[in-house]
Amino acid sequence: MIENYSIHASLWLAFAIVIFCLLLSAFFSASETALTAASRARMLALEKAGNRNASLVNHLLRMRERLIGAMLIGNQVVNIGVSAFATGILVELFGSEGILYATIVMSVMVIVFAEVLPKTLAINAPDRAALLLSRPVSWAVALFGPLTMAIEWVVKLILRPFGIRIGEDQSILSASDELRGAVALLHHEGSVEREARNMIGGLIDLGDLEVEDVMIHRTKMRTISTNQPMADVVREVLASPYTRMPLWSGEPDNIVGVLHAKDLLRALDAAGGDATKIDLDAIALDPWFVPLTTSLTEQLKSFLSRKTHFALVVDEYGEVMGLVTLEDILEEIVGDIKDEHDLAVQGVRIQSDGSLIVDGSVPIRDLNRATDWHLPDEEATTIAGLVIHEAQTIPDTGQVFTFHGHRFEVRRKSRNRITQLRITPLKPSRKLRADKTPKPD
Repeated sequence: MIENYSIHASLWLAFAIVIFCLLLSAFFSASETALTAASRARMLALEKAGNRNASLVNHLLRMRERLIGAMLIGNQVVNIGVSAFATGILVELFGSEGILYATIVMSVMVIVFAEVLPKTLAINAPDRAALLLSRPVSWAVALFGPLTMAIEWVVKLILRPFGIRIGEDQSILSASDELRGAVALLHHEGSVEREARNMIGGLIDLGDLEVEDVMIHRTKMRTISTNQPMADVVREVLASPYTRMPLWSGEPDNIVGVLHAKDLLRALDAAGGDATKIDLDAIALDPWFVPLTTSLTEQLKSFLSRKTHFALVVDEYGEVMGLVTLEDILEEIVGDIKDEHDLAVQGVRIQSDGSLIVDGSVPIRDLNRATDWHLPDEEATTIAGLVIHEAQTIPDTGQVFTFHGHRFEVRRKSRNRITQLRITPLKPSRKLRADKTPKPD
């Protein structure tokens, strides 16, 4: 009787140990999922607000390798332990067949109750679960710390002959790339609107773009000659949609000043409406020249510090290549800023067949934003520049190219400049090719 009682007691003890090990395994699985999926930005905000658990979560995330190692070690130890105890119980009850029963039963128990269920609960509320589990996880990391460091050392030693240096290389993605990827993912899931995605992306890209990427090219600049009568100058300023106009003398590339429409109107009012009494040199502002390679971030800071919105862009030889304004930079963040004086023609017209008629001077970034395309803008700034770069030649009118999943037909050309194209989206798998025989416009 006493012997039967002791056997039953040992079985019940082993059963209790099995349940306890399953709970421990569920704890390790949920902790690993919650802490790796927790929002670091949210944890940092909570830490600054004085949340101690959030501070502990951030501390654990800063030692991510040791954290994951401790969770894996703990999980494997308890899973092996629970399998051993369950096998002992079922062998005691069913004999040698208990091994088969133990394999089937424990596989289901571990997969369902120690892996899938706790990880599902943790991933549904990772921040809350991370805060709740942070303290016991810190105890587990401290307990398995020495063993984790030893295993890390062995793993590094094994991987070193293959040229892999764990912990020595930086992440492949920069912080801006990770942020851009997170925003793109949230947009894909519907949490972030397209306009918000474009604004955040534009803000991130400011440091990677130069004034050359957003400037108004000199061929499209509206300038005023200082050699003409003041009455003509007044008429040109009034006819222009812009408030600031570059002034040139002798030849168009010789920019000698910038005329602000308000200064001209004040001078005209002071002269009683007589334009001949206005001294153009007295009201003109000194031109401000900036290099082509200035980043948009630096140019934005310069605009703010100088309290001006207009600069002329020059190349390494000092030749004027275009102009850039504060509005051009802000449009990289918020999109096109239009007012009642802006021209209606945007350079992009949608056709009934789904194709687009695009002016060659349209920036690639603007077209990508408007259509949600992904045409590359690393080697060229405008659509015409992209076609010339891909074709490796200046194409003729009517010639057709297919690359980057789109069909480009050259519709108009002025000398060596492509002035208009028809772009038709195709399947992304199509490769670059050029039709040898130009097609008629």
